[in-house]
Amino acid sequence: MNELLLIIYCALLGSGVGFLAGLLGIGGGLVIVPILSIILLHFAILPPEQVVIVAIATSLASILFTSTSSAIAHHKNGNVPWNLAPWIMTGVALGALISGFLAALLPGNIVRIIFAVSVALIAFKMFYSSTKKETTTTRNMPNNFVLTFLTTITGGLSAMIGIGGGALLVPLLTFFSLDMKKAIGCASACGIVIALFGSIGYVSSGISYLSITDGFAGFVYLPALFGIVCTSWFTAPLGAKATNYLPVPIIKKIFSALLLAMATNMVLS
Repeated sequence: MNELLLIIYCALLGSGVGFLAGLLGIGGGLVIVPILSIILLHFAILPPEQVVIVAIATSLASILFTSTSSAIAHHKNGNVPWNLAPWIMTGVALGALISGFLAALLPGNIVRIIFAVSVALIAFKMFYSSTKKETTTTRNMPNNFVLTFLTTITGGLSAMIGIGGGALLVPLLTFFSLDMKKAIGCASACGIVIALFGSIGYVSSGISYLSITDGFAGFVYLPALFGIVCTSWFTAPLGAKATNYLPVPIIKKIFSALLLAMATNMVLS
């Protein structure tokens, strides 16, 4: 009965996460990790010291499905710039792999503080840009190798804390004058890569700690994953469709508020 109730809670979580993933190009880890941690603690699924890493791993696994659904919808709407996507995907894949090693070497508090400050600055800049009138100032997209290097950094940070990457990738791409909707579409597609490589690491490293007979694939908790995915897969296309109707300034305000929530959560966690 408890497991069924947990799945229901996770399904409610997934419905909101899926819509945000489609609307903003995020994988949803920003929302999933703190709320799923609370759910796991409430049901006493595992020792408290393992809750966060299981929440992050399960978040990444769910992002694999949510971002796929969101990316398909954005592709149908013509919002994925496939001329840039291969180079960006290469970068985030490398970053996601490297982050598995860095996470074990860097103090967690330092990573959180640096990340929180960076995200807060990005949020304020994006909110400011959404309130001023559009200008003709444009910045050229860097060459493919520089773009891959920059996205390696964003992919590494994203995988380290269990998010899909849109929180950093969208501001980076819009800084270089890429249309907001295309930046969100590209972030959705890249979230698949981050989630895939990140999940492989968490599943492999968790096999010796948690058992499949208890519902775990490495550090991924399968009942929670099922609950999140069974609704997020269907709500992600609704969020993607909403990007074609909401004005860009409104999308930027929503995104900046979400980034500030992320920064606050990183500082307080």
